[in-house]
Amino acid sequence: MINFLLMVNKQGQTRLSRYFQTVNVSRRAALEADVVRGCLSRKKDECSFVEYKDFKLVYRQYAALYIVVGITDSENELSIYELVHNFVEVLDKYFSRVVSLNYSTLNIMFNLDRVHIILDEMIQNGHVVETNRTRILAPLGALDKMADG
Repeated sequence: MINFLLMVNKQGQTRLSRYFQTVNVSRRAALEADVVRGCLSRKKDECSFVEYKDFKLVYRQYAALYIVVGITDSENELSIYELVHNFVEVLDKYFSRVVSLNYSTLNIMFNLDRVHIILDEMIQNGHVVETNRTRILAPLGALDKMADG
């Protein structure tokens, strides 16, 4: 099961956080700081799976962004690793269609509602429910049509 997903930049600033398990707001800041510090300090040749307290971390780096997913011990790390890549591909497909540039940190920050819709289409209650890019982007296509029309 997926506990949370974080998107952070190289400076360790959180750009997106989504929790699928209840975590106190007071504990979130400390958890995010600790998780980000642990992932950013790792070298490129080290494994992208990290044991952390009572769960595992799976992370991938894309240019200046790190996507970190906290999962339970029973979850398959490789499937989550590929899920992160699929998520980035969906973001790239959507934002390159909407904006003439490929997606960037700014696109994500200024379109958090769209990113959350994409994430909601892919993951619900901590479980992966959809990986097909066309189906994931269908609700956003309908929203964009309504906005244009």
